[in-house]
Amino acid sequence: MPCDFIGFRKSLNPIGNHHALLMANVFAQSKALAFGQAAPNGEPYREFEGNRPSNTILAERLTPETLGALVALYEHSVFTQAAIWDINAFDQFGVELGKVLAKEILPYLSRRAPPPDDDSSTVALLRRLNRST
Repeated sequence: MPCDFIGFRKSLNPIGNHHALLMANVFAQSKALAFGQAAPNGEPYREFEGNRPSNTILAERLTPETLGALVALYEHSVFTQAAIWDINAFDQFGVELGKVLAKEILPYLSRRAPPPDDDSSTVALLRRLNRST
């Protein structure tokens, strides 16, 4: 699966060598996907094929302008792929389901109704949220 790595030349929180460690890992993962690794000492389970597509985006620093440009880049990418594949990428059934479920959950957030009893995960999250408000 293709992936993108996004890094920044300058840290917003320069603490010790944390930024250098982070950027070393960005570049290392990009390199691992590009070149892989041959099986060391006859251990085939440690072999990793290279030639995997990825992009590494290196921006100056994370600013509102940079974040907006990245969002625009990905929106344009999704639109372009959808046009090529002749699909409507912005009409997603999962998004519609999320909207329906959000309307069902909203009364629990305002405590106008007790939490549902069919979903222990959401009930636990609602209880935790209401405990802290």
